[in-house]
Amino acid sequence: MAALPLLTLPLGLLSILLGTGEPKPLQPSGLNPTALQIEWQSPWIAELARDPVVEAIVANYVAGLRRQGWSVPDQGIWIQVGQSVVAEHRGSVLMPAASLTKLATTLAALQTWPLDHRFDTLVGLRGTLQSDGVLNGDLVIQGSGDPLFVWEEGIALANRLQELGIQRVTGEVLVTGPFTMNFEEERADSLADLKQAMSVATWTGEARQAYGNLAPGTPQPNLQIDGDARWIPAADLENVPIEWVVRHQSLPLVAILKAMNIYSNNVMAELVGELAGGPGQVMAKAIAAAELPAGELSLANGSGLGVENQMSARVAVAMTVALQRELSAQGFSVADVMPVAGEDIGTLIDRRLPPTAAVKTGSLAEVSALAGMVPTAEKGPVWFAIINKGWDIPDLRVQQDQLLQAIQAHWGAAEAPAELRTKVRMQTGPFRYGDPSRNQAAQEVASE
Repeated sequence: MAALPLLTLPLGLLSILLGTGEPKPLQPSGLNPTALQIEWQSPWIAELARDPVVEAIVANYVAGLRRQGWSVPDQGIWIQVGQSVVAEHRGSVLMPAASLTKLATTLAALQTWPLDHRFDTLVGLRGTLQSDGVLNGDLVIQGSGDPLFVWEEGIALANRLQELGIQRVTGEVLVTGPFTMNFEEERADSLADLKQAMSVATWTGEARQAYGNLAPGTPQPNLQIDGDARWIPAADLENVPIEWVVRHQSLPLVAILKAMNIYSNNVMAELVGELAGGPGQVMAKAIAAAELPAGELSLANGSGLGVENQMSARVAVAMTVALQRELSAQGFSVADVMPVAGEDIGTLIDRRLPPTAAVKTGSLAEVSALAGMVPTAEKGPVWFAIINKGWDIPDLRVQQDQLLQAIQAHWGAAEAPAELRTKVRMQTGPFRYGDPSRNQAAQEVASE
């Protein structure tokens, strides 16, 4: 989108397109540009700090959508710098949020657990372990809802069990508690994957590919399981002697949230949302954490699947800056829980967004949404949300990218400052899948 033609738009047209003939009070979040910490104004009313160029950019964007046949009332935009909203179009109107819902889920997760929280998966033996490595009995797995238990985790866990001398299980793999593997929607598929991960002889192509992500020289497990893997209620294990031998720890919460948002993984988001208390609690926690205005957030689940999940563009911005406040207090930033343009692939693989922008995408059949932070030389971080309704999703994405490029061009291209650069890089260092150090032996568990 070229910037020069935007400057020629008359201000009268801008007022019509932006839906405001006279300046009027708006209700933005406030950003302390120095500390990058955000506070809602109380009663959170601030005058609109107009920037004619940005108004023109937004107005031209909306006019272009209208020329293409899209309904102008179905488009929501909110652009904010510091404590001021610099441009908006129907920014306080509820619209289908798609995966911008995951902003609420992420914020609720931060209200539920610390950033270093890990979900435990306990492994125990029910039966007798012979000197030849044969367990005459069952392998017991007690899950706690790890949303990122993937092939690499299962392979590393099987290797740990074999290191402890277990080579064969004559009984079954009994799983209790919340357990999901490889983002499977059906419990039976998760259980089947768990058993397959235990022995290279039963690996699928996906398992073999995941093995390639592990450190060179990682053993290929060959733990023989004679029976099936099945889920049982915890009550069935009451008063049953179980020797707990391994505690498998998930990646830390911050990495789980990063992975969830990079790939906009709906299964992960549903799990995190349910573990945080369900849609009602996710909504309540997000409203409280960001001090959201009433009536501008409505959630049916934690992922954004379905048009029932709705929010206004300004609420999307409010939750993003609330995330920044929460994270910056702990030495992190929104870039550590959201995809970063030019660095993370996932949903950004085909986007043309300003480099180092931290953004969250959202898509449904007739919804395309984008929210996050774009760095600029003159204004620093610019917080934004765009919610479009229309069926040509690829074209809407292109125009969103052009809108943000034009805004950044006006205020100067820049990379995000150090405090807004990601420290969480998946599959590196402490954020690598299948790290064997996250499998603790029984005596280590007992000593805590």
